[in-house]
Amino acid sequence: MRIVRISAFGMALPLRRPYELQGGRLRYEQLDSTMVRIDTDEGVSGWGEACPWGSTYLPAFPRGIRAGIEELAPALIGQDPRRTDVVNSVMDTALPGHPYVKSAIDIACWDILGKATGLPVCDLLGGRRPGDVTIQSSIPSADPPEMLRNIERFSAKGYTIHSAKVGSGVAADIERIEYLAERMPAGSSLTVDVNRAWIPDQAIRVMQATEGVDAYFEQPCATYAECLQVRRATRQPILLDEIIHTYADLLRAHQDRACEGIGLKPNRVGGLTKARRIRDLCVQTGMRLNIEDTGGTALADTAAVHLAQATPARYRRGTWFCHEMITVDPIIGGARNLGGVTRAPEAPGLGAEPDRDALGRPLLVIGG
Repeated sequence: MRIVRISAFGMALPLRRPYELQGGRLRYEQLDSTMVRIDTDEGVSGWGEACPWGSTYLPAFPRGIRAGIEELAPALIGQDPRRTDVVNSVMDTALPGHPYVKSAIDIACWDILGKATGLPVCDLLGGRRPGDVTIQSSIPSADPPEMLRNIERFSAKGYTIHSAKVGSGVAADIERIEYLAERMPAGSSLTVDVNRAWIPDQAIRVMQATEGVDAYFEQPCATYAECLQVRRATRQPILLDEIIHTYADLLRAHQDRACEGIGLKPNRVGGLTKARRIRDLCVQTGMRLNIEDTGGTALADTAAVHLAQATPARYRRGTWFCHEMITVDPIIGGARNLGGVTRAPEAPGLGAEPDRDALGRPLLVIGG
């Protein structure tokens, strides 16, 4: 089996309501997604998606994905997409770095491998684990009562994990965290997601002031060195997210005891091939995982759910559905909300494909 054609499509994904991070410093109203289709000489095709959360969240932007795919695609024509490690080696040679460019291609290759073997992708990532995958809500920055109303709205739909965005300053964040912690629905778990908004001084002051709160604190500062300084001065469990890009990043965090878990986003680390390696080290070292993607439709969400479904339940904490936050749904099939939980489709491959009528014409086509 050989790759004969790679096509990339663009799609605007309007958010149902504006979304704010870092206490309102970052604001988003629409995402720009790139969907990739890989065609083979045996008639089997696969789909992948890459969707940055705007251009200000991570060092990744939508037009960069399309330019990178145009650069990479010629080196991939003629490769066997089922050999995912080989495909990744070819991509890393043709374009060092830029993992967000490679993720949709890698995921499309896993989709092809699943279809070619007649297996869902989760079975190829270690095997489907019993039980459902928990979905966590994502609560944008706002005043505490409004954030609580959003948590209660998600709780009524069956959600039990809530990720609350903070980053407004020490006094405001202490008030927000204590307010929410005191009023969380019974049986719920709170994540305080800072998205790099604090400097170490702020992080240490807020976390020490809220030491009695039962919560995970996610990505308190912008750099690894800053987060490590916070880890050594505080006691609450810390999740690292935006600064974990490679296996080596995770290995360093484990050796330094910098965190108790991570947010693992396939689009950020280069796709499922590299995400699986990071997942395996987390399992071996006892780290918890939020396995979800940066943004996108149900196609990107489904790829992340396959990896979560193949992860032992004691290590996975939750996933997140971006597709519930956008106004369009161009995907047929896929992992869906089943009352606060989800599960990977049982069809071969991802079990999710775009509606071709919704995609329109491709932005670029490489190959015959």
